[in-house]
Amino acid sequence: MPDKTVVYIDGGSRGNPGPAAAAYCIKNPDGSVSEAKAFFLGRATNNVAEYTALVKALEAAHQTGTKQLTVFSDSELLVRQINGQYKVKSELIKPLFQKACDILEQFDQWKIRHVLREKNKDADRLVNKALDLKQDIENRPDPAMKKTKPVRLGVLISGGGTTLMNILDYIEDGRLNASVPVVISSRSSVAGVERAKNAGLNVKIIRKKDFDDIDKFSKKIEKELSEAKVDLVIQGGWLCLWKIPDRYENRVMNIHPALLPSFGGKGMWGHHVHEAVLKAGCKVSGCTVHFCTNEYDKGPIIVQRTCPVKEGDDPDTLAARVFEQECIAYPEAIRLFASGQLSVQDGIVKIKA
Repeated sequence: MPDKTVVYIDGGSRGNPGPAAAAYCIKNPDGSVSEAKAFFLGRATNNVAEYTALVKALEAAHQTGTKQLTVFSDSELLVRQINGQYKVKSELIKPLFQKACDILEQFDQWKIRHVLREKNKDADRLVNKALDLKQDIENRPDPAMKKTKPVRLGVLISGGGTTLMNILDYIEDGRLNASVPVVISSRSSVAGVERAKNAGLNVKIIRKKDFDDIDKFSKKIEKELSEAKVDLVIQGGWLCLWKIPDRYENRVMNIHPALLPSFGGKGMWGHHVHEAVLKAGCKVSGCTVHFCTNEYDKGPIIVQRTCPVKEGDDPDTLAARVFEQECIAYPEAIRLFASGQLSVQDGIVKIKA
């Protein structure tokens, strides 16, 4: 039973009122997340979402048996209302306000404090994820992860860095035991570079056109990966063929937005893939995580996830549905590698129980 518990909460509405979600993150003394949940609320206001987050957080904290509670919220209005500085006038808020007050009476000591939004990133990220997916989210870090050394990832990007950001979300939420000591971009001005820098990551720009041949280009990539002591290389929207050295055999992963071996090969990336899937009249699509070889999309398959192709789909709608599966499949493949469950026999990946 923890004597003291710290919780961060957030709520948001896209429209006010509009699609809304609420979230909380319970933190350990070392600052890591012990429990995090988000709730998709349907149509609601910002204030309803903020108060729903508070009530859900108080209920969760009370269940832990904690005696002293500190809650941080970036809603200055909520903080002042709970602390008796502002009167609650909204009829929508009054029931939630009263419920929160009733639960607070069950703690020996409690504090509700205001925090700047930039200090509330975990809860804010969960709210936006619930809004994007239109569903509840529950993140409970695996305690066994703390017993193993995090796998060191070198992430290769050529575009917006959405795959990188998804992996970082999993790491920060405690769902993936990994770190990212280096990010390598083949382009200098893409959004992924700025995103990686904003996340505090070490970013290297290695452009193919700056080298005389593919061998020198590949050796530069290998050098940066080696200096960062990378265990596993993750290609996330990486569009350049490079020669993978023997030392990285079965240590370079890629994700493809279709079910390989179909719709793969040179030139088959992004919307080109989804256009081909739609043109073929497929009823099912999905994504494939595979180990890379020095041929496009030919490496051993690790994880595949599927999704339906719906009537009226265009490349954009299908891409969004496939990406939802990519966000699950890639972290799962990394987790399997990190836990030593993957082996390759005769070009086929075997997953140990």
